[in-house]
Amino acid sequence: MSNPVPAFDAKAAPIHRNPEAEEFYALAIRELTDMGIPFLLAGTYAVSAYTGISRETKDLDIFCKAGDYPRILSHFKELGYAIEVEDDRWLGKVFKGKHFFDVIFASSNGTMPVGDPWFEHAREIEVFGRAVRIIGPTELVWSKCFIQLRHRYDGADVAHTILKAHGEIDWQRLLAYMEVHWEVLLTHLLNFRWIYPTERDAVPAWLLDELLERLDKQRDLPAPQMKICRGRMFSRIDYEIDVKEWGFGDVGGEGELRSDR
Repeated sequence: MSNPVPAFDAKAAPIHRNPEAEEFYALAIRELTDMGIPFLLAGTYAVSAYTGISRETKDLDIFCKAGDYPRILSHFKELGYAIEVEDDRWLGKVFKGKHFFDVIFASSNGTMPVGDPWFEHAREIEVFGRAVRIIGPTELVWSKCFIQLRHRYDGADVAHTILKAHGEIDWQRLLAYMEVHWEVLLTHLLNFRWIYPTERDAVPAWLLDELLERLDKQRDLPAPQMKICRGRMFSRIDYEIDVKEWGFGDVGGEGELRSDR
């Protein structure tokens, strides 16, 4: 992960309406870069950098490997910041008052642990005067494909990234990432074609052919024996009734929130 990564000029940056938040984020970036632990900036910063869309952001999304997230949280705890392990499967937080940044090392549904390839295919931009690695466009699309909740849907981010950075996406690697969940990828690609009919060629023909052939072969198979609801991978809440009342199996275990606070 020490190999140099290509640098480029971000097409845009997020908007910080609160000066205190911007000061905290600048400090966080300085501390993270001085620590020397590999991390990636993702979320709105990455979307803005690749698409040119400048929108307001409420936090920083810091991606790291699972083994490094305790080190990052411990470092900021030693500096006097409040920290929280929201979910030991994927997410920690560092707070300064009402401002915070997320420390993310996987997805909430367990499909995408942050690993070495994320760093190997990163890009580098300047943020608050520091050279910072941001998530690559391929991994950015992957990281947003499953964010489909009632109150948050990142499909537009996927479409905009394909539109503006399709030439930099490694489609073979994206397919490998989503091999088990290829139908989710196909759905996003069909959405893109519908949203931008004049830009359909942005998606390689071989990829669409491959996914449509899989769909064609799948249609000839009998229905699965096990009733499952993979919608839970999009939103545990929105598809809760499916597993609690309608007899569908969940895709993973579900724990209750702690009650000692």
